[in-house]
Amino acid sequence: MRFHDLHIETRRERPTRAKTEGESLLIRAGYLRADGLPTDLGDRAISRLRGLAGEAPDFLERLGLSAIRTVDGEVVADVQAGAFQLLRCHVCGYAASVDHARFRKIPSARESQQPIERVATPDCSTIDALTNFLGVPQSRTAKALLYTRPGSDELVFVVIRGDMQISEGKLRAAAGALQAATHDQIVRAGAIPGYASPIGLDNVLVLVDDLIPHATNLVAGANDAGYHLKNTNCGRDYRADEVTDLTLAHPGDACMVCGSSLESAAGQVVAGQDGVRFSDLLQALAEQHHDDRGLQLPPGASPFDVHLLHLPSRELDTRAAAIAIHRELEAAGIAVLLDDRDERAGVKFNDADLIGCPLRVTVGERHLAERMVEWKRRSGASTELVPIEEIVAKLRSLIVMPR
Repeated sequence: MRFHDLHIETRRERPTRAKTEGESLLIRAGYLRADGLPTDLGDRAISRLRGLAGEAPDFLERLGLSAIRTVDGEVVADVQAGAFQLLRCHVCGYAASVDHARFRKIPSARESQQPIERVATPDCSTIDALTNFLGVPQSRTAKALLYTRPGSDELVFVVIRGDMQISEGKLRAAAGALQAATHDQIVRAGAIPGYASPIGLDNVLVLVDDLIPHATNLVAGANDAGYHLKNTNCGRDYRADEVTDLTLAHPGDACMVCGSSLESAAGQVVAGQDGVRFSDLLQALAEQHHDDRGLQLPPGASPFDVHLLHLPSRELDTRAAAIAIHRELEAAGIAVLLDDRDERAGVKFNDADLIGCPLRVTVGERHLAERMVEWKRRSGASTELVPIEEIVAKLRSLIVMPR
């Protein structure tokens, strides 16, 4: 394949719209357009990744991808500006998205259940206002969150401890699609916004976080504006239709598996239950495999194994020699990109470094006079000479696909 056939356009400046370093490098190297869509070169790289995936189930490991596997089946590549947020344990390897991560919860100290006491709580429609007014910790309150199903007025009443936050992901997993209940829907169900609890309500679905049954004598709404109830207890004062984990984990919480502290991390999802996301995988590989001159893609991700270029000469026909080598390499089944442009050597070398094929072969006047060509690895600094007649065999021995 020739450079011009792929309409490759490289650029030296960093694109302003790139979201990650990997995307920036791929735009500069001509794999992506400025709008992030793949070019012919990018399509070829993605096609080679698909081929490797079909041959080797463990191809991600073979590519040397630094990634985290979550309990939900995502493969999250280590990318600095990745948008996917997760929590992980460095001790046992547990990892999950922030919205689905589980953690060891610490129940409140058990105590005997006390009789319900109705108390006036004027202007206390928030947990902060309520705990400040009553002088109790947030962990001794029950927070009410009210939803409905799309197209229905049935109230879904969610109860979590006041010091916790709801996980929308866990809630969706437990109850399906929900939307915030309107003021009128809440009132029609017999509750009062800011002062709601499931106590005394009928025809509502009650979901409670798994901490709630272990928390005794919590302060909850009285379903009456300006009033709350002290000493409410799940099971005695109201029934839960489902008890499950509904709250959000945070960095520093205890790992559900081993008890060590969870830590935050970010990355880019390159595979999930819907399969491999090859465009995202290419971006992650670009970010993990590059230097200050450009890409250093692994063989299975590079669109070509060899970048062949000729240096224009007035004395010898380096172009014809490069074209002849190109034909030999293609006939031998080697994927090769021929740069036969009439450009300065510096431009060609810079473009070769940007594009990042594993091997570079240079046909220049100085060595061609001795029937020699120069080769080097993209990841190395030194160059070596090889006779033209031996170049095919030499490259075959150098091309190593991930195993």
